Amino acid sequence: MSDAPPDRLSVDPDSPHYDEAALSRGVGVRFNGAEKTNVEEYCVSEGWVRLAVGKTLDRRGRQLTIKYSGKVEPYFQDIEAKQG
Repeated sequence: MSDAPPDRLSVDPDSPHYDEAALSRGVGVRFNGAEKTNVEEYCVSEGWVRLAVGKTLDRRGRQLTIKYSGKVEPYFQDIEAKQG
């Protein structure tokens, strides 16, 4: 696996963008310069993230998310730990 996280990644196992290998390494996301810990899905090339909204659930029992546009910077946390 490369040292760069995938362009698009989701934490939902039902999503076609779910990558267990990448998630097991630990992926962190900076959105518009701020560290985000509630990211459910992101896409670097399209410039958006889906952030979880509290503990609210949708009608299918999944966590409610809101899509925000901006600068997305994903990184692997294991690499950041070695550098920091």
